[in-house]
Amino acid sequence: MANMTRFDPFGEMMSLRDAMNSLFEESVVNPRLAGGQTMSMPLDVAETKDAYIVEATLPGVKPENLDITIQDNVLTITGESRQEQTAGEKPNYHRLERRYGRVSRSISLPAQVNADKVAASLNHGILHLELPKAESVKPRKITVQTNAANSDTQPIDVQPEQANEVGN
Repeated sequence: MANMTRFDPFGEMMSLRDAMNSLFEESVVNPRLAGGQTMSMPLDVAETKDAYIVEATLPGVKPENLDITIQDNVLTITGESRQEQTAGEKPNYHRLERRYGRVSRSISLPAQVNADKVAASLNHGILHLELPKAESVKPRKITVQTNAANSDTQPIDVQPEQANEVGN
């Protein structure tokens, strides 16, 4: 025997909330170019003892079309790639999949950096940034002395958070 279900004309429709969420996601959170391509800038952030290393993929972006700023501990990378214009007759494209235009990415850095000593290079579409940590956030050694005349002093490692507690 077959089960029969009653037809519900509204069962397939999205709720207004779902439709607004979808619209917001597509236009603000993950904007797309014509043809469904996503404008994005994938990047890697690594940390060494003395610096943060950022590598971002920026194919087709020339150094003169690149802007890098650090303000309030936020790193912003903005670039623009432009389509090469050929002299003469414009071609009739059958497919146009490479992206052109502006792309921007901002990230909060985990700690303060020395913005005056940032090194940047762009090779084969990969932007490499070395952001030295500020001296105030680097771990440092503090020598602890005792009152005994015969005892030796020994350095101990103190993290920046602990250094503030020791000084207070």
